[in-house]
Order: sequence, then structure tokens, then C-alpha cells
Amino acid sequence: MSDGLGEGLYESLRTRGLERRLRAVAAGTAHFAPVDRAAVSDVLARHVAEVVRRALASQSDDGRREDVANSVVSLLDAGDEDAVVALEQLLSVAVAPGVRRIVRPSVPLSDTALLTNTPDEPSLGAELRAELASADRVDLLCAFVKFHGTRLLTDELTELHERGVPFRVITTTYLGGTERRAIDELVRRYGAEVRIRYEEQTTRLHAKAWLFRRESGYDTGYVGSSNLSKSALVDGLEWNVRISAIATPTLVRKFEATFDTYWNNPEFRPYDPDRDAELLDRALGAQAGRSGATVLELSGLDVRPRPHQERILEALLAERTVHDRHRNLVVAATGTGKTVVAALDYRSLGGAGKSLLFVAHRKELLEQARRTYREVLGDGTFGELFVGGQRPTAWKHVFASVQSLREVDIPNVDVAVIDEFHHAEAPSYRRLLDRLQATELLGLTATPDRADGVDVRAFFDGRVAVEIGLAEALEQDLLCPFHYFGIADNTDLRAIEWKRGSYDVASLDRVYTGNDARTRIVLNALIERVVDVRQMRALGFCVSVAHARYMAEKFTAAGIPARAVTGDTPEHERQQAASALRDHEVACLFTVDLYNEGVDLPFVDTVLFLRPTQSATIFLQQLGRGLRRAQDKAVLTVLDFIGQHRQEFRFDVRYRALTGSSRAGLVRDVEQGFPFLPSGCRLLLDRVAQEVVLANVRHGLRGGRKVLVDDVRSHGDLSLPHYLEASGHDLSDVYGRAGESWTALRRDAGFATASPGPREDELLRRVSGLVHVDDLERAAVYQRLMQPGSPGLGDLTPADRVLAHMLVYTVWPDLGGHGSIDDALETLRAHPAVVEEAGVLMALGADAARTVPGPLEIPGVELRSHCTYRRDEVLAGIGWADGRRKTRGQAAGVVYSEATNVDALLVTLRKEEKEFAPSTRYRDYPMSHELFHWESQNSTTLASAVGRRYVEGTSHVVLFVRTARSDEFGGGAPFLCLGTARPVDHRGERPISITWSLDRPMPQQVLQAGALDAA
Repeated sequence: MSDGLGEGLYESLRTRGLERRLRAVAAGTAHFAPVDRAAVSDVLARHVAEVVRRALASQSDDGRREDVANSVVSLLDAGDEDAVVALEQLLSVAVAPGVRRIVRPSVPLSDTALLTNTPDEPSLGAELRAELASADRVDLLCAFVKFHGTRLLTDELTELHERGVPFRVITTTYLGGTERRAIDELVRRYGAEVRIRYEEQTTRLHAKAWLFRRESGYDTGYVGSSNLSKSALVDGLEWNVRISAIATPTLVRKFEATFDTYWNNPEFRPYDPDRDAELLDRALGAQAGRSGATVLELSGLDVRPRPHQERILEALLAERTVHDRHRNLVVAATGTGKTVVAALDYRSLGGAGKSLLFVAHRKELLEQARRTYREVLGDGTFGELFVGGQRPTAWKHVFASVQSLREVDIPNVDVAVIDEFHHAEAPSYRRLLDRLQATELLGLTATPDRADGVDVRAFFDGRVAVEIGLAEALEQDLLCPFHYFGIADNTDLRAIEWKRGSYDVASLDRVYTGNDARTRIVLNALIERVVDVRQMRALGFCVSVAHARYMAEKFTAAGIPARAVTGDTPEHERQQAASALRDHEVACLFTVDLYNEGVDLPFVDTVLFLRPTQSATIFLQQLGRGLRRAQDKAVLTVLDFIGQHRQEFRFDVRYRALTGSSRAGLVRDVEQGFPFLPSGCRLLLDRVAQEVVLANVRHGLRGGRKVLVDDVRSHGDLSLPHYLEASGHDLSDVYGRAGESWTALRRDAGFATASPGPREDELLRRVSGLVHVDDLERAAVYQRLMQPGSPGLGDLTPADRVLAHMLVYTVWPDLGGHGSIDDALETLRAHPAVVEEAGVLMALGADAARTVPGPLEIPGVELRSHCTYRRDEVLAGIGWADGRRKTRGQAAGVVYSEATNVDALLVTLRKEEKEFAPSTRYRDYPMSHELFHWESQNSTTLASAVGRRYVEGTSHVVLFVRTARSDEFGGGAPFLCLGTARPVDHRGERPISITWSLDRPMPQQVLQAGALDAA
């Protein structure tokens, strides 16, 4: 142990509690007793294991790691174990007369337990009273707070307040269960800080938990079923698990992290009895009276965007500010609050000072929209209706039906909003759009694809400003959760002809129609998975009209009333069929594509996929028919019948749309049973279906380059953007294979490309490394620097010189054997095809940017907040990589550049690649838009130069984050620059836990990806 590692490890063990003994202030005031070593061996083992783990993690060199391990062995083998640690337990402390004695909890502070309120164990209330007496900080999270619960803790909460102990409470108004008197007493009498979520249609906060933090490090908590009520604390059949920082440190750490994230979530609003009592009363009354009460009905409550709405607003700002686009389309499912978004967007554009025209096709929608705008703007007189005989007088803020506008000359307006934009191809809408002149046009729709084949994106140059996908809408609790069952149906489709990206419909019809064996499988699967098939409200999607009629006949014959409704069905019969399904006169409607979009059937609770669907768009549209929330519908049941498929058929398309996974991640999802779906959702494949899907997805990953080349050839001589649009592929399909490039694919497909250069093969393998470039200025400079004849490094501006370094290091982290940055640039300029492809990729990346870049205001640093960078780019951008150093092999998550006095913190939010890793998940995470919790390297102390820079703020700290280590292109994922940050709080050392305050609020997408969700 000559290197000192053994002594350092021993000291670390000592300070972490193995020899920590409480000593009395004066002799004779404390009573200690020996502790049986066997009784605490498990606790000791956890201590030692954690310290050793941190010691090993702090060493990147294998030799040093071996030295640490050997030092541990030598230490544990050295001499009498009593010489290493002598343990005693503090039994009591003498106190002065008149001072209330502290009662120890029945469960020792270092132990865990399950409390069930049975007669032979302490009640939760008794344990809480004992815990409160010794706590230095207290956090409480519970759905309901009752007065009878608070009065059981009166003395303890009073003393807590007198001791000045911080006490934070998070609760909700869900179902009206909370009592205002209890909340008022928590604030006024006991000094608690209270934050409340004023519930809307549903709640996802059912947690009931206490956390008691202590300066000694002996934090404890209770997590279980008990709200703050009499029955929960005394005599209810409640189960609660006691956790401990000693025995279950990871759980306590997760509690801390999650609570702090909730606390900083703006949906939980600070409560002041003098200010908010009336608001709370109305919210509780609304929730108790009917669970569907909405925030907008709670007058006086400031309307703030929900997370998905905030992302829409950020994207609209970027479209206007970055891309100078002022005709924008928002695509989001019904129920996501598109009208609230429009009102909030209008407020951000100037509000009532701007003229407004809001267009919808029904009076009810216009009245509802006006109410929403009035609530958002805080103006009960805002807006005039122009519908059904009502005419405006001021003509500045008009909510008009499209029919009414046919009668008047439409004035030019500052802001025009057209709701349900998928009606836009109808003649009345077309005439309106031809006449309408607006500075800002905003279209709102649940689906851009109409049943008649018209794509309303054509009105917006083929673009969607932002689309809220299915996975995000489910995660935000905006839609009904689904239970999806993939069921093998024994049909063999491998001989069916494949035409233009799908199966031949006539051939499929012959396989399915009249197939009684398959129909029996369908019926049996339905009966097994639906409570009462006669009371379900189902839609079945078939391959043809004949197939729909056949299925309706077979279901009816089996005692399940059903009808076929197709494009041949008269309109009045379609409406009557929908009413019959709603009223339980029939249990299932079979159709082809009739109900893909534009039909409001929220009561549908079962969807049957009776044909293979290659298009993710159609699949999601059909699934979406059942995802609307409705009274008494807890979940959507989905049955998808899966046969043996041709290799061309792609299951990954639909499952990636459902889960948001990458292609490689999808294999793991299927193997593990889709463990990370949104709350309440399940995706289950039977054994045979799982085998079919896995084989299909793996085949798509194994290569299939010839198939891709053939597909490129089949679409003709197209540019990359036009090919992606025509084929339905995304960039990861083209660049997801190692070393792939668009130039190589085009050449193999027989199309002309720019001339090659001497190192083209190498550079084409690297060109996908520029796909992340997402700001117009950087893309323009990179493109200019690659052009033949561009100035040398010495003739560039200082800013462009930094960008030249960033470009070269992005392409060659090891400098590619070049002696200078100028030499590397000249190599790039000698490859026209590479330069051309790089330009296309950067244009696509910049075009897709949905955030507004911002300067860091650090001399010599040419990075922008809310832009994406590769690690090598960051090191060059902060001046660490100066043309002499190589960035390859520099794997640390923190890098300090003396040249610019910048500490770059590079954070991967989800550190685990293959499995959920609870020990690392709660170290680095966003707490709010402005706050980020981060831990230094394990070796960093407060006294070190690095630690002082962090906590004293003497360097420029710049925070970079990414969700995962790898991206969909198979390489290291780039980082999003969150900008500069300042320390606002720190705890401990080795590592130091620091809360950073960002100088610019982070984008909503980062908060959603990394925060511990409280929605």
C-alpha cells in the first residue's frame, strides 16, 4: 500500500460511518453499549461495497483499479478486525429538566420494515411522531390531506415549526379528497410550504410518502398507501415500506430526486391561504362534483402550458424566428388542447393588441374557443362571434364560422387561426384560404391526411411545424392507455405478391375472406380478452368490402351483433351505425379505411386489426379511433392478428411508432416484453407472434443493403430529401448501417453523382457525423469552409477560425494524420461528392431545428445554447482542442479549457445502455426548466481546484446533455448545449452534488426526456 491507496481507503471507510461514534458533550451524559457485529454485518457490507465501488469508478486505468482492489483485500485481511472498526450503539441521551425527551422510532434508523397497521406492530402515526422529533428536513407527498390526519401530529408538527425545520408538502385536489382547513393549518400553524396540483381530467399522482432528512446522514422515509388522514395513520389496512439511507440508499436517493423534480414542476403551484383559499375551494368543489372539471373552468387560475403544449410553442417560435416561416401547421391528437396552444401563442405574439380571426366550422367550437382565449388573456370581454346571425361590431377579434365569412370581405389580420385544418380542401375552406391575408397563419389539426387522399401539409409547403406523436400524448396522459395483444393467426402471406410497398389487396382478400379457421381464432381471442363481447364497442379494420361483410356475418352468427360499414354505405346509414355502436345495439363495426380519420367515436373501446398494415400513418390513425378518452372507458383493447410475412413487410414501423424506440432498441423491447411503455399501456405478443416479429425486425437490422439500393432505384433519380418523402423512410434508414452514405447508394443504384476524391471511402463513412448540425449559421460556415478556394485559417475571422477547428475535429477526432487544420480543410475540399452530401445533411438538420439558438457570451467560444454538438466539436469549441491535441480517447464527462476558462459538463441522462440501473439514474437530471442536479466525479473534493471552481463559480460552466450514449445512426449521440450555469446549492463531496441554475431555461424536450415525470 505504498501508493497511499490503502490509507486513503481506510480513511474513507472511517468517515462513511464505520467508526462514527456519537460522543456526549460532557462526560456522563450519554449511554453507549457494544453492538453485536453479526447484527450489523449486512449494513457494514453495504457501506464497504459502496465505498469500494466509488473508489474503483474513480480510476480509469486498469492498473490503478487493480491496486485499489488489492488495497481493499490487504486492509480487510490485516490483523484483528476489531482494530479496524469498533462499533457501539447510542441508547440514550441525558437532557436538561423541562426539555421534551426524544422518543426513538421502533424501527432503528438504519433498518427497513413493512408496516401494515396490525396490532402487534407500531402504527404509522406513532412512527411518524418519533421520526418528526429528530428530523432536520421533512418532505411529504400525498394525494389527499385531511384535518383528522394533521391533528394526530399536532404536537410534533408544532415542535417542528418551533425548531425551524423546513417542511414541504405536495398534494392535489383530485376527487375533492383534500380538505382546505388541513392545508391552511399546515401553512399557518406549522409553517409548511405547500404546493398543489389543481387536477384536471385525471391524476397520475397517487403517491403517499414521507422523507425525513438528517444532518447525520441517517435519512429515513415511508412509501406506501397512507395519505395524511386518520384511517391511514391509525387503524386503516394500510401498507407502508420504511426505507433508510443506510440500508436502502438508492431508494432514498430516488425519493429525494423525484420529490425535488415534482417540487419544481410548475404544475404544482405554491399555496397561500390569503391568496388562494377561494381558488382551492372552487377546485375541490369542482373535483368532488364531477371529475371532468378543467383548469379553464377555475377562474383566476393562470393558464400555463402543459409540457406538450410548451414544446409546440417553442417550435412555433423557432419556425418564425429561425426559419422565417409564418404559415405553420400544428398536428396533435384531439384532447391535447390545441385551442389552448393557439390562445397562448396569440398571447405571446402581443395578445389583444393584434387583430385576430379564429375560424371553425361549428358554433359550439367557436364559443368554446372564445372562452379559452378570454381565460388565457384574463379578459372576460375579449372577442366577438360571427356565426348563426351574430355579427361583430368592432371587427378586431373575430371568431367566425367558415360559412359566415362567405358573406363579407375579409380584412387583413395580424393572426389567423383555422381549427380542424384537415377540412381545408373543402370548397368553402379553399375559397377562404385564397382570400385570407394574415401576418401569421396557424393551422390546427388532429390529422394531416384526409380520407380522400389530400395531404393538408401541401398548404404549408409540405411541412408540419410540430407534431405531438402517439407516445408523447400517452406519456402526458392525454389519451386513453391501450392494452395491445399481438396474436398469431396461422395465415401464411409469404407467397402473396408485393406491389409498391404493400401486399396485393386482391390476393389478401382471397386469403382472409371465407377463412373460417382464422375467424375462429379471432373470436376465441376476443372472448378471452374482453370482459363481455356483447357490450364492447369495437371497430374491425378489414382488407376489403367483402372481407368486412364476411366478418360481420360471422360475428353476428356467433352471437356478437355486428355490421359492415364501408365507402359504399350511404351517409345516413353510417351515422345510424355509429349511433347503434354507441347505444350497444351492435358490438362491432367492420370497415376498410372508412374510420381512419376525421370521425369522432370516443366511446370505441376495442380495435381489431384484421389485415396487415405497412403504413405507420394508417396504423396510428386506426389505433387512434379508440384512444379518445370517454366516460367509463379505462383502457383501449387492441387485438392485432399476425401471420407469417414476406421479408419486405416491416413490423418495426408500427412498433417504433408506438414506443419511440430505435430499430436496435426495438429488438430488446420485443425480447423483454416492452418494459418502458407509457403509464397504463401494455404491449403483449404471444409466443409465436413474438418469434415472427423478432425474426422480421432482426432481418431488417442485419443489412438488407441490396433491398435499400433497389428501393432507391425504384423511386427514380431523386435528391435525398425527395427520396425520404417519397419512400416514407427516415435518415436512420439510410445512415443506420455503419459507413453508409447517400452517395454510395445512388452510385450502386445507377445514378450520377459528383466526382470522387482520393480519400472518399473514408470520408463517406464519416459524413453522417454532420447530420446533427442544427443551426443555420454553423451549417453555412461549415459549408463555406469546405468549398474549394475558401480562405486559409489565417485569413478567417476569429469566430470562423473556431468553427474551422470544430468542423475538422467533427470529421477527424484524431486529426486524420493532418499536420494542421488548413491541411485537413484542403483534404475536405478535394472531395466534391462528400462536400455535396455534407451540405444536404446539414441543410436537413438545420431545417428540422425546433429551438432558437442563443449566444453564450464567452470570449473565444463559438457555441450556441440550444444547439446540438458532438463531443469532439465541444472540445474544439471551448478551445481545448487547438489543432495539436487529439479528441479521440478523451472520454471524461468533464473537460476544463484553460484557454477560455470553461468547464464543459457533458451529461448522459440515461447512463444505462441495456438495463434499468437505479444506482446511476438519479445523479444527473433536470429539476425544472432552470435547475439541473449534477454530481461531480467521485474524486472531487470541495478543497480541490476543480471543486472550488464549481462551487465558487470562478469558471464559465457550460452544461451539455444527451438522452442516451448512442443515437439512431449507431454512433455516439451528440449533446444539446443548455448554456451557461451558476451554482445555487451543493452538498457533500467525493462526489459533490451541485444544483445548477441555467442562465437560459432548457427546452421542454430536454425536461421531458430527463426529468422524473410528475405529470
